[in-house]
Amino acid sequence: MTAYPEPRLEHLYDMHVDLDAPQVIGAAPAGHRQIFIVTGGTFEGPRIKGTVLPGGGDWALIRPDGALQLDVRATVETNDGALIYAAYSGLIILSPEVLGRIMGGEDVPISEYYFYTNPMFQTADERYTWLNQTIAVARGKVIPGGVEYRAWAVSDPA
Repeated sequence: MTAYPEPRLEHLYDMHVDLDAPQVIGAAPAGHRQIFIVTGGTFEGPRIKGTVLPGGGDWALIRPDGALQLDVRATVETNDGALIYAAYSGLIILSPEVLGRIMGGEDVPISEYYFYTNPMFQTADERYTWLNQTIAVARGKVIPGGVEYRAWAVSDPA
């Protein structure tokens, strides 16, 4: 079998996202559905910085196996005026006890649950078209009133 060198991860950005209280749809056929609407936020990294625009959201689904499946879509605006569409899926895996602590407003340490996403981007702004061909991975943390992420671009080994 071919030897595959491990990819490098390059810091892409840190992001803070503010969310409205969830719209609880409840027990639907695929699982327990909740929708979180983005009210704003910020992001900053070595090559990109700006704000998270209101209006995006997460169409989250608590699956029968207890995992929270994410379906996020949002628009960000860079400090120099570029609009970028971001979409990602992901999983949050945590115990019912940890979920209860988070829902109660506690700042639960990131080490107590699994929260990873895979952001993909679309933009027409030539300054940022490199994002259109970037695969990213992000680690998330639930915070009171929102979420935070650290995202890395995946690249070939040097």
